[in-house]
Amino acid sequence: MRRVSIVLALTVMAVSRGVTAAGPQDDVTAATRAWVEAYNSRDPQKILALYAPDAVFWGTSSPTLSDTPALIGEYFKNSPSQPNARVELGELKVRVWGDTAASTGSYTFTDTRDGQTVRRPARFSFVYRLQNGRWMIVDHHSSSVPAAPR
Repeated sequence: MRRVSIVLALTVMAVSRGVTAAGPQDDVTAATRAWVEAYNSRDPQKILALYAPDAVFWGTSSPTLSDTPALIGEYFKNSPSQPNARVELGELKVRVWGDTAASTGSYTFTDTRDGQTVRRPARFSFVYRLQNGRWMIVDHHSSSVPAAPR
């Protein structure tokens, strides 16, 4: 009986350790997916709510850095006027260092223009900071994928 108890205790510890180790990475992945969902909602307030007050953002189509909530909101303000615009997550790599994390990968923006679907592949880096139990975006860089050389 004692042997069974020891095996059970070791199993619980091993499973718990595995869940704990995967937790932050899963949470950061979920935070990145939440950004995709907010973008696809076309609601600027839902998007802006994912950024920390001191966040900086370098938008895919922006010539300037946005470093205040007002400027980040300005970038997304026309979202409702583009009801067909969407983003689809591609490759994703998440790394966590305590209360800081990075989510790096690719996504593809699509929209409908003149009845045609337009696709814009891009790459991104989100840096997150854990604040009050939530992974908040503190740095977001997005850039178009350059055309392949010929």
